[in-house]
Amino acid sequence: MDRDDKQACAELIAAWGLYRDQGRWAELLATFAPDGEIAVSWFRGPFRDFVERCRQAFAAGGRSKHLIWPSTVRLNGDRAVAETSIAILVRQEIDGVLVDLTSYGRFLDRLERRERWMIIERAAIYEQDRLDPVEPSDAFDAMMKAADVAKFPAAYRYMAFRLLAAGRALALPVHCDGAAETGELYARYDSWLGDPTDDLQSRQSG
Repeated sequence: MDRDDKQACAELIAAWGLYRDQGRWAELLATFAPDGEIAVSWFRGPFRDFVERCRQAFAAGGRSKHLIWPSTVRLNGDRAVAETSIAILVRQEIDGVLVDLTSYGRFLDRLERRERWMIIERAAIYEQDRLDPVEPSDAFDAMMKAADVAKFPAAYRYMAFRLLAAGRALALPVHCDGAAETGELYARYDSWLGDPTDDLQSRQSG
């Protein structure tokens, strides 16, 4: 049964990316429990509110692509913790310049089996990113020379820049490796899972 449950969790996480990117909102909502919570660079709060914000952005023409690698899933009865490597691709116009953001990170998920497996909490942990012009130009070079991106942590530096350029705020704290809040996040997930023999936080700092 463990293998089937792990596969069900992994398939759910992979499906989340497809539903999110294709605007399949009812199916996206069903990947989370009704009381589910999510924390990403631009949003922290109920998953239902996150989906509504995504729907509004999608209707306005905003698009992103989530590349999702196979998940590592740990089980304890009807509870699971999954960690999944991801890449987020976003195209956006900033000051008249068309740019592509590539952001690498991980999803850290808590899942529960209720009538079926559902995600009950997700936190995105950012690792590194970059911002490239769709077409090289002097305008892009000038924009980046004027940008004060060094004030942001390297793990999500250009994600922060493009969010602020779009008039959006960071949803602090934004998780990244080495941050105290991220260590506390791993510890809380481990405590909730109740499996002291496989400590994700130890692996994270090792």
